[in-house]
Parts: sequence; C-alpha cells; structure tokens
Amino acid sequence: MLKINKLSKAFAFAAMLSFLSGCVTSAGGLDRSSDQAVQQFRQQVNGADVFLNQAAGYLVFPKVYKAGIGVGGETGEGVLRVGGAPVDYYRVAAGSVGFQLGAQAKSMVIVFMTREALDRFRKSEGWRVGVDGSVALIDIGAGKTIDSDNVRDPIVGFIFGSKGLMYNLTLEGTKFTRIDR
Repeated sequence: MLKINKLSKAFAFAAMLSFLSGCVTSAGGLDRSSDQAVQQFRQQVNGADVFLNQAAGYLVFPKVYKAGIGVGGETGEGVLRVGGAPVDYYRVAAGSVGFQLGAQAKSMVIVFMTREALDRFRKSEGWRVGVDGSVALIDIGAGKTIDSDNVRDPIVGFIFGSKGLMYNLTLEGTKFTRIDR
C-alpha cells in the first residue's frame, strides 16, 4: 500500500507541474503582465515608486502558481528590469513536501538594491534563495508604506495579490533560472 501511496503522490505532483508549466506567456504578453503587476504594486504600497527607482534592478513575476497534494510545486515566469526596461526573462520554481492541499496564485517583486547583488544574480546559472543569496521578505498590506532608508538589505522581496488557499510567505529554496525569449 505504501508504494501505491508514493506512486499516486508522484503522479499527482507530475500532473500538477505539467499543468503549471502550461502557464507560459510570450515575451510581449509577459512584459504587459509585468507592467500591470508593477502598477498594482505601486497602487498598493506607498513609497513603491521611490523604492523601485533607487533599485539597481528588479524582477517582476506577475503570476506565480502554487499547488499541492502532499507534495507541492510552484512556478511562474517573470521579467528582470534594469532602469525600468526589460533585460532578461526568468522562471521561478520551488518544490515542497509536507501537509498541503490546495492552490494559490500570487504576484512577486524581487528588488536588487545594489549593483553587486544584481550582478551576482545575473551571472548565476540558476540562482537559489538561501544558497546563492538571501531575500528579505517584506510583509506589507495594502496602503502601507515602504521606505528605502529603513530597508537596508541588498535583495528585498514582496509578495502581493495572493489568491487561493495556500498562502505562504517563504522563498527559501526557490530557484530562479534565465529563459530565452
């Protein structure tokens, strides 16, 4: 019975990842979706304009999808912007094991506050949170204010627009990989 249970979890995980990987967008569509996500971020968070303008660059993932039945996975595609302009495209992926059931969609912005942090990220072959660098997650509800004088970490992450039953504010083990567009 144990083998069947592991096999069914593996099948469910493979089916879930297949579904999630089907959520692929063209470069033009991804740029437009990213524009909308940045606009939403700026509307929800006071000070976001100043913060993004001071950044060396930032990654925008308009939709990151997560699903799980015992074994979970999440994926999404985003754009790296430097000076507000798209320069590269990335896929985010993470897996998890443990008690979980449900699905979620969220938006994510990862801000590189220093040129050094941005350069290390861009030179990597697959940058993993917690291994290649740490990301300070800022939990800010709608209408709150960020101040770049108070946020001194070289890489800062924001998760917003979460919809679904699996709300999770961790990026530990998440991997970012450059994709061709």
